[in-house]
Amino acid sequence: MYNKVIMLGRITQDLELKTTPNGVSVLQFSIACDRRYQTKGEEKKSDFFNCVAWRNEAEFISKYWSKGRPILIEGELQNRSYDDKNGVKRYVTEIIVDRATFTGDKKPEGSGSGNSAPPLPPDPGSSTSSDFVPADTKNTNVTVQKQDNDDYPF
Repeated sequence: MYNKVIMLGRITQDLELKTTPNGVSVLQFSIACDRRYQTKGEEKKSDFFNCVAWRNEAEFISKYWSKGRPILIEGELQNRSYDDKNGVKRYVTEIIVDRATFTGDKKPEGSGSGNSAPPLPPDPGSSTSSDFVPADTKNTNVTVQKQDNDDYPF
């Protein structure tokens, strides 16, 4: 069987990294993903998905992302149930995040260069990053080709 989810969305709340009693980092958050279609005259609709990241991935996401930032996540869907404080059984579907990736989101138009945040580092979980150009390649004969990721195939 195969259970794989890849989603591109925006983080919907401030991130709060927590630690289990055993010392394991965990991050629960949700992302909003716009629907591909829009009925004429109506606002765009979004779907919201609950996500959980563990250990290094939880620490990585909480360090480099914040509310409103776009994020590409890969993981798997998982169902679980629990009893709420009134004893009612609740069911939850979550994305268990295996990997988070920067999306190359451009700065908002009209933003001054004085107020912009420093560039984010490359994803340490990947061996290559098309947006990362090493600083030590400035004065060498190495040619670094940067790809433009504006045209996603989806």
